Amino acid sequence: MGSGLMVSACHDSPPFAWDEDRRALLRADLNAFYARAYSLPRDKLRYILDPADVKGPDYPSETFRVLNEKEIRQHGEYRTRRLVLTAWDRMEANGEFTAMGM
Repeated sequence: MGSGLMVSACHDSPPFAWDEDRRALLRADLNAFYARAYSLPRDKLRYILDPADVKGPDYPSETFRVLNEKEIRQHGEYRTRRLVLTAWDRMEANGEFTAMGM
């Protein structure tokens, strides 16, 4: 092996359990973190996630339409918006942002 990297052919642990709901929560945490890291206030994040949520249902602009429509079909709501804003509120309230120097 020229790279010096040796990969074991034996893996005794069970396979990683795929959990779509857990992944959605982790993505929401990351989205909230990065929004804060880029100094976006919560209202700007809310606008980015769904301009009509901020400007009203007749606002002519939209973002993430395909994701929004898919989640409404699958979950009955635009779940990503709710999860990201909930993650933001939790991180703000429990001091996670402050602990990270944000």
